[in-house]
Amino acid sequence: MKIALIGYGKMGHIIENIALTRGHEIVAIIDKDNQEDFTSEAFKSADVAIEFSMPSAALENYHKCFAANIPVVAGTTGWIDKMPEIKNACKDGKQTFFYASNYSIGVNIFFELNKHLAHIMNNYPAYNVRMEEVHHVHKLDSPSGTAISLADGIIENMDSKQAWVEGVEPKENEIGITSFRRGEVPGIHTIIYESDVDTISITHDAKSREGFALGAVVAAEYLNGKKGFHTMADLMKF
Repeated sequence: MKIALIGYGKMGHIIENIALTRGHEIVAIIDKDNQEDFTSEAFKSADVAIEFSMPSAALENYHKCFAANIPVVAGTTGWIDKMPEIKNACKDGKQTFFYASNYSIGVNIFFELNKHLAHIMNNYPAYNVRMEEVHHVHKLDSPSGTAISLADGIIENMDSKQAWVEGVEPKENEIGITSFRRGEVPGIHTIIYESDVDTISITHDAKSREGFALGAVVAAEYLNGKKGFHTMADLMKF
C-alpha cells in the first residue's frame, strides 16, 4: 500500500518503521511545517493516510484528506465532539474513515473485558466504580480518549452510571476519572470496583508505543477496498 503519514512525531516515526517492515511504501509525510503538501501529487497518490497529530489540527487534516478522496486512519484524540461531522461525511460510502481511541490490540481486548465486567457488576450495587489513567507529560488531552472509551463501556452496561467526570468529586451516578501525567509513560488504565469489604480491579499497562503503531498500520490494511466509517470492533470482529 501507498501510505501518507500526517503528523511526524514519535508515533509517526514508529508507524513509518512498522509500515516499511510490512512491505508498504511511505509516499508523503506531512507535519505542521509543510501543510502545502496536502495538495501535492505524492499525497494524492496515497491509498490511505494515517494521522497522529494534534487535537487542534485533526479535523482540518481529515477534511483535507477527504478533499483528495483519501481514506483516513485517525489516531488523534481530543476532538470527538466533532465526530458527527465526520460520520456524516462518510454516509453512503462517500468517504472512508477509521477511528479508534486506542489502536493497541491489547487495549481493545481490554475494552471488551471492561464491558463484560461492568455487565456483571451491574448486579452488585455494593461496589462503586472509578478509574485511574496515567500518560506521559506530552499528552495534551485529559482524560485520555482510551479512558473515555472505557467509561462509555461502563455506562452502557451499568444502570447506576450515566456520566463520567474528571477533577471533581463524582456524584452517585457518575464515574470519577483521575488522570496523571508522568515522565514518558505510554499509557496505564485501571478500572477499580470498591465495596466496604474488598476491591476488584483490572489494568492495562502499555509497555511501549509500538503496540499502538502496529494497530494503526493493521487498520490501514483493513481499510483497503472498503468505504464508510469503521472502528476496531469491525477489525477485531467482537
